[in-house]
Amino acid sequence: MSSISSSDTIKKEIYIECRPETLFSFFTDPEKLVRWMGRYVLLDPSIGGKYRIDVNGSDIAMGEYKEIVPNEKIVMSWGWEKSQIVPPGSSTVEFKLTPQGNGTLLVLTHYDLPVTEVASHVQGWTHYMSRLQSVAQGQDPGVDPWSEQTMH
Repeated sequence: MSSISSSDTIKKEIYIECRPETLFSFFTDPEKLVRWMGRYVLLDPSIGGKYRIDVNGSDIAMGEYKEIVPNEKIVMSWGWEKSQIVPPGSSTVEFKLTPQGNGTLLVLTHYDLPVTEVASHVQGWTHYMSRLQSVAQGQDPGVDPWSEQTMH
Protein backbone atom coordinates (compact mmCIF):
# COMPACT_ATOMS: atom_id res chain seq x y z
CA MET A 1 0.00 0.00 0.00
CA SER A 2 1.39 3.37 -0.99
CA SER A 3 1.60 6.09 1.63
CA ILE A 4 1.87 8.80 -1.02
CA SER A 5 -1.52 10.37 -1.58
CA SER A 6 -2.30 13.01 -4.14
CA SER A 7 -5.73 13.62 -2.66
CA ASP A 8 -7.11 13.96 0.82
CA THR A 9 -10.35 14.05 2.77
CA ILE A 10 -11.73 16.66 5.16
CA LYS A 11 -14.20 15.66 7.84
CA LYS A 12 -15.99 18.19 10.02
CA GLU A 13 -18.82 17.81 12.52
CA ILE A 14 -21.07 20.46 14.01
CA TYR A 15 -24.14 20.25 16.22
CA ILE A 16 -27.03 22.45 15.11
CA GLU A 17 -30.11 23.08 17.22
CA CYS A 18 -32.80 22.44 14.62
CA ARG A 19 -34.61 19.44 13.18
CA PRO A 20 -32.99 17.54 10.27
CA GLU A 21 -35.81 18.59 7.91
CA THR A 22 -35.17 22.26 8.75
CA LEU A 23 -31.44 21.88 8.17
CA PHE A 24 -31.96 19.88 4.96
CA SER A 25 -33.79 22.81 3.34
CA PHE A 26 -30.63 24.94 3.67
CA PHE A 27 -28.99 22.67 1.05
CA THR A 28 -31.91 22.45 -1.38
CA ASP A 29 -33.64 25.86 -1.26
CA PRO A 30 -31.59 28.57 -3.03
CA GLU A 31 -33.13 31.34 -0.92
CA LYS A 32 -31.95 29.56 2.22
CA LEU A 33 -28.56 28.42 0.92
CA VAL A 34 -27.59 31.97 -0.10
CA ARG A 35 -28.13 33.11 3.49
CA TRP A 36 -25.07 31.11 4.61
CA MET A 37 -22.97 30.76 1.45
CA GLY A 38 -22.44 32.83 -1.65
CA ARG A 39 -23.89 35.96 -3.24
CA TYR A 40 -25.93 34.28 -5.96
CA VAL A 41 -27.07 30.68 -5.98
CA LEU A 42 -28.64 28.53 -8.69
CA LEU A 43 -29.78 25.05 -7.64
CA ASP A 44 -31.50 22.11 -9.27
CA PRO A 45 -31.73 19.81 -6.22
CA SER A 46 -32.37 16.56 -8.06
CA ILE A 47 -30.09 13.62 -8.92
CA GLY A 48 -27.82 14.87 -11.70
CA GLY A 49 -29.11 18.41 -11.17
CA LYS A 50 -26.50 21.14 -11.30
CA TYR A 51 -25.74 23.89 -8.82
CA ARG A 52 -23.73 27.10 -9.09
CA ILE A 53 -22.71 29.12 -6.03
CA ASP A 54 -21.18 32.51 -6.81
CA VAL A 55 -19.20 33.22 -3.65
CA ASN A 56 -17.78 36.65 -4.42
CA GLY A 57 -18.11 37.45 -8.12
CA SER A 58 -14.96 35.56 -9.14
CA ASP A 59 -14.89 32.34 -7.08
CA ILE A 60 -17.76 30.19 -8.31
CA ALA A 61 -18.39 26.69 -6.93
CA MET A 62 -20.07 24.30 -9.36
CA GLY A 63 -21.06 20.68 -9.53
CA GLU A 64 -24.07 18.43 -9.41
CA TYR A 65 -26.19 16.55 -6.94
CA LYS A 66 -25.14 12.86 -6.82
CA GLU A 67 -27.35 11.55 -4.04
CA ILE A 68 -30.25 13.02 -2.10
CA VAL A 69 -31.87 11.25 0.84
CA PRO A 70 -34.50 13.68 2.18
CA ASN A 71 -33.58 15.01 5.64
CA GLU A 72 -30.64 12.57 5.91
CA LYS A 73 -27.95 13.02 3.29
CA ILE A 74 -26.83 15.11 0.34
CA VAL A 75 -23.86 14.22 -1.87
CA MET A 76 -22.62 16.70 -4.46
CA SER A 77 -19.69 16.85 -6.82
CA TRP A 78 -17.64 19.99 -6.12
CA GLY A 79 -15.17 22.26 -7.82
CA TRP A 80 -14.40 25.83 -8.87
CA GLU A 81 -15.39 27.28 -12.22
CA LYS A 82 -11.97 28.62 -13.31
CA SER A 83 -9.75 26.27 -11.30
CA GLN A 84 -7.24 23.94 -12.92
CA ILE A 85 -6.51 22.34 -9.52
CA VAL A 86 -10.08 21.69 -8.32
CA PRO A 87 -12.22 21.96 -11.48
CA PRO A 88 -16.01 21.46 -11.22
CA GLY A 89 -16.89 17.88 -10.36
CA SER A 90 -13.35 16.88 -9.39
CA SER A 91 -14.13 16.36 -5.70
CA THR A 92 -17.15 15.23 -3.70
CA VAL A 93 -18.87 16.75 -0.67
CA GLU A 94 -21.18 14.70 1.52
CA PHE A 95 -23.46 16.23 4.15
CA LYS A 96 -24.96 13.72 6.62
CA LEU A 97 -27.74 14.84 8.97
CA THR A 98 -28.29 12.71 12.07
CA PRO A 99 -30.95 13.56 14.66
CA GLN A 100 -29.34 14.06 18.05
CA GLY A 101 -31.20 15.27 21.14
CA ASN A 102 -33.11 18.43 20.22
CA GLY A 103 -31.07 19.03 17.11
CA THR A 104 -29.02 17.59 14.30
CA LEU A 105 -25.43 16.44 14.03
CA LEU A 106 -24.15 17.61 10.65
CA VAL A 107 -21.15 15.68 9.37
CA LEU A 108 -19.42 17.12 6.33
CA THR A 109 -16.96 14.94 4.42
CA HIS A 110 -15.10 16.42 1.44
CA TYR A 111 -13.37 13.69 -0.59
CA ASP A 112 -10.72 13.71 -3.33
CA LEU A 113 -9.25 17.13 -2.70
CA PRO A 114 -5.71 17.79 -3.87
CA VAL A 115 -3.47 17.91 -0.79
CA THR A 116 -2.45 21.49 -1.65
CA GLU A 117 -6.11 22.57 -1.43
CA VAL A 118 -7.01 20.93 1.88
CA ALA A 119 -6.04 23.85 4.14
CA SER A 120 -8.07 26.42 2.18
CA HIS A 121 -11.10 24.12 2.07
CA VAL A 122 -10.85 23.37 5.82
CA GLN A 123 -10.84 27.14 6.39
CA GLY A 124 -13.77 27.55 4.00
CA TRP A 125 -15.94 24.81 5.48
CA THR A 126 -15.19 26.00 9.04
CA HIS A 127 -16.35 29.49 8.02
CA TYR A 128 -19.49 28.32 6.22
CA MET A 129 -20.54 25.67 8.74
CA SER A 130 -20.59 28.25 11.53
CA ARG A 131 -22.70 30.52 9.30
CA LEU A 132 -25.03 27.61 8.52
CA GLN A 133 -25.34 26.84 12.24
CA SER A 134 -26.40 30.46 12.96
CA VAL A 135 -28.91 30.63 10.11
CA ALA A 136 -30.45 27.21 10.81
CA GLN A 137 -30.86 28.11 14.49
CA GLY A 138 -32.80 31.22 13.51
CA GLN A 139 -30.04 33.79 13.93
CA ASP A 140 -28.81 36.22 11.30
CA PRO A 141 -25.07 35.85 10.62
CA GLY A 142 -25.17 39.02 8.49
CA VAL A 143 -23.60 39.53 5.10
CA ASP A 144 -20.82 37.03 4.43
CA PRO A 145 -17.55 39.00 4.68
CA TRP A 146 -16.05 36.55 2.18
CA SER A 147 -18.56 37.63 -0.47
CA GLU A 148 -16.54 40.85 -0.77
CA GLN A 149 -13.11 39.30 -1.30
CA THR A 150 -11.39 36.93 -3.67
CA MET A 151 -10.16 33.68 -2.13
CA HIS A 152 -8.19 31.97 -4.90
